[in-house]
Amino acid sequence: MTSRDDIEHLIARIALRDQSAFSALYDATSKKLFGICLHVLDHRGEAEEVLQEVYIRIWHKADSYAVTGHSPMTWLITISRNLAIDKLRSRRTAMTTLDAEAVTIADARPGPEASAISRSEHSAMSACLEELDTNRADAVRRAYLDGDTYKDLAHRYDVPLNTIRTWLRRSLMTLRDCLTR
Repeated sequence: MTSRDDIEHLIARIALRDQSAFSALYDATSKKLFGICLHVLDHRGEAEEVLQEVYIRIWHKADSYAVTGHSPMTWLITISRNLAIDKLRSRRTAMTTLDAEAVTIADARPGPEASAISRSEHSAMSACLEELDTNRADAVRRAYLDGDTYKDLAHRYDVPLNTIRTWLRRSLMTLRDCLTR
């Protein structure tokens, strides 16, 4: 078992680019750090990749380790845990991206049943719109299909804004009654 002081000494030597110290630190800590990575990721291959990244990070950041009275293992474990969590997040992002791509790959066209229902509803709506006054049917189409505002419609038909609101409300009630027959 390597002591706390031994690990701090190895990290200090790694900061000076001592490869034998790096090898000794790996031998002393890799099992524990691998266990942490494996626990977070629950996938052996990814845990091995992250463990490699951990030791690369240790090699590059050993000079930033400061003896603060905390265990040097805490520093090593924090690096391992953070990199494993980053890998886990990237996995989730990749899955979200794949899910989004699957949605875009799916055929957006309605199936036969939906097409038949849509044609039936379209025919019924067209028949009911024909029962309305021409201006009111046109106002309903413009407001609810084309997205015209009440103000645009009031200007187009040269009537007050509240009149357009009344036209649309009454037209929708008439359409609802027609569609329920």
